[in-house]
Order: sequence, then C-alpha cells, then structure tokens
Amino acid sequence: MKLKKIHNSVWHSIQNYALITLGLFVNALAWTAFIIPSEIIGGGVTGLSALVYYATGIPVGLTFFAINIVLITLGIKSLGLSFGIRTIYAAVVLSVFLSVLQQYITEPIVSDRFMAAIIGGIMGGASVGLVFSQGGSTGGTDIIAMMINKYRNISPGKLMLYMDVVIISSSFILFRSLEVIVYGFVVMAVASYAIDMVLMGHRQSVQMFIFSKKHEEIAEQIANEIGRGVTLLNGKGWYSKTESNILMVIARRYESNQLFRTIKQIDPEAFISTANVMGVYGKGFDPIKY
Repeated sequence: MKLKKIHNSVWHSIQNYALITLGLFVNALAWTAFIIPSEIIGGGVTGLSALVYYATGIPVGLTFFAINIVLITLGIKSLGLSFGIRTIYAAVVLSVFLSVLQQYITEPIVSDRFMAAIIGGIMGGASVGLVFSQGGSTGGTDIIAMMINKYRNISPGKLMLYMDVVIISSSFILFRSLEVIVYGFVVMAVASYAIDMVLMGHRQSVQMFIFSKKHEEIAEQIANEIGRGVTLLNGKGWYSKTESNILMVIARRYESNQLFRTIKQIDPEAFISTANVMGVYGKGFDPIKY
C-alpha cells in the first residue's frame, strides 16, 4: 500500500511538472511569436525584459533570467523557500524557452497589431493560469508582491497590477507612442481575463452521490487511486424499503471523468447523481477565507 501511494505521488508530481512546463512553453510562444515581434509591451518581468530588448538588443530570455536570479535571491532571504521550488524551476525553464524561441521567430505570426495583442494576451494569460493551477509561479513581479505584502498590508494582486501599469506606461519613454501603451493595456486586460477563466475552470468542483452494491470497492478505489475523500451515508429506499449505502464524493470538475471511469469499471449498473458546487473550502481544496 505504501509503495502504491509513493508511486501515485511520483506520477502526480511528473504530471504536475509536465503541465507547468507546457504552460511555460505556451507563455514563451505568446511573447516571442505575437507580443515582442509586434513591439508591444506587456506586464511583469517579461514586459520589462522586452523593454530592455527594444532599447539595447539584449535577448529577452537573458534579461528575464538575470532579473529573476536577483528576485529569487531576495525572495529566499525575505520569505525563505516557502514560495516554492516551482518558482525557481519556472524562472529557469521560461528563460530557456524565451531565449530559444526568440532566435527562431523574428517576424510576428500575424501582421495586424491588435490581433497580435489579443492572441498574445489569450495565450499568455491562459498559460499563466495553467501554471498557477498546478501550484507553480512564473516568478518576477509575483516575488516582489509577496515580499512587499509581508511588511505592508497591500494585496499581492493590487501590487502586481500597479507594477504592470508602471512597466507598460514606461514604454512611452522608448517609443514616444500612446498607441504602444494602449496595446500593452489590451494585452494585460485580455491576459488577466484568461487567467481568471482558466483558474475558475480548474477550481470548479462537483458533488457526487453514488448508489452501488459494490460501494466498498468503489470507495477504496477512489480513496487510494484518485486521492479523494469518501463519506459513507446510510439510506433507505422508499419503494423497496431496503437499507442501502450511499457514497458522497466532492472533487474537482476535471477529476469527474476519472471518477466515472472508476465507478463504471467496478459497477456498470451504479446509480450516480452529480451536481456543481459553488465553493469547497478545506483540505485538498481552497483555503478557508475570512
């Protein structure tokens, strides 16, 4: 049993880092294929690195890596390693992706600047949402926001917004164009919306009631293979007047297909009721807010 749990934990970590890596690749592609070639300044350290690139020609990946090395060092001193090894991993991998892709992509994929801002914002935001959903972080302004939040009662979200506005607005110094600033804010707005959509989809939960004579096997499989808690309820059929056991499971929406598959393998005749849940707080879900 212990070996099985270790195997599941290792497999989960592999899947986790694979999804983070995919998100980082898509994020780098959004910048190098749409935003940077169209001379648009987005937010975050990537946007700051793009400013440096337009001014000096230094590759975005190199500047991004250098800035993050400084921020991660300060973050370790201020926050300890609590902000996660995934942040360090993401900063290094994203730097590599940015450097490699920028060498091969020299022209924008689409000629229309507004379309490039929309597509780049969607891809950039969705990819960051994917990384966040796996417990990762792209580093950069996230670290600055966490460090300031430790000493000042300002939410990290507001701090990141303020920093993005400053970075995008500073593009006027280089380009002397309000149009560039407007496109930068379009990217920021679209990316923010895409992040929220991905995170909302990832955090949506379902509540399942499972009626089956093989409830013990199903409960065992759900608890050990999927890693979700199961509550056993006692019931009684009104028509048949027979006692029955009901399993109640709360899980993320993306886990529902795996739950259905597991139940069908054990008992194809099981009766299942599924409902969407507005919010779930506690262990394995969102922290309780106050």
